[in-house]
Amino acid sequence: MKFGVLVFPGSNCDHDTYNVVESLLHVPVTYLWHASEDLQGCDAILVPGGFAYGDYLRTGAIAKFAPVMQSVAKFAKNGGLVLGICNGFQILCEAGLLPGTLMRNRGQQYICKQVHLRTETAESPFTHTLSEGQVLRMPIGHMEGNYFCDDATLKALQDQDRIAFRYATRAGEVTDAANPNGSLENIAGVLNEGRNVLGLMPHPDRSSEALLGSSDGLALFQAMAASLKGTFGGQVLEVKELLTPTQTW
Repeated sequence: MKFGVLVFPGSNCDHDTYNVVESLLHVPVTYLWHASEDLQGCDAILVPGGFAYGDYLRTGAIAKFAPVMQSVAKFAKNGGLVLGICNGFQILCEAGLLPGTLMRNRGQQYICKQVHLRTETAESPFTHTLSEGQVLRMPIGHMEGNYFCDDATLKALQDQDRIAFRYATRAGEVTDAANPNGSLENIAGVLNEGRNVLGLMPHPDRSSEALLGSSDGLALFQAMAASLKGTFGGQVLEVKELLTPTQTW
């Protein structure tokens, strides 16, 4: 099992994401440079947050043309696991690997704060260790996090159970007050049709250790590792087998 973390000019969460995989999952991980098409035999691709290519034109608009993204598109088409975080979510939408788009936050202001997410589906390689309705705490840090899609796309997301997370209150209530950026129906993360690509605006990489204020984000990386162990090792491990003795659920 091997994870790859993409690096674009302007990426600033690549090291955070790498650290989670190396230091907390204890799984082999490598950086993947934007100008290379070589995915180095990775079994999962992480597209980190930041400001790829300075977010010129619009977020993710230039990054989608990077050589590495052509390889990521083929990788995803063949069923490979791809997780896009914040700017990574924006890039995956621009590249057509996920539906919809991320617009300017309502209020036209950059937002950086802790939010609560309600898990909308446990039926994915990223969320299968969670329970539907489970509330997670993660930080956001973005200017263009306002998720939008047309009516037909929204219906498909709903009918196919592809809305992964919604912004919610601590108690799990989906309210407008809990929506930090104006996202359509409080959507914080979505899956592709194959359920092997996930994008979300909140940062699981910045919430994988209690020292950072929350360790809830680690669950997504653990779920990916468990899925890969099931795929390549013949057995899906329970998430408890991936936890260290000092961690609690």
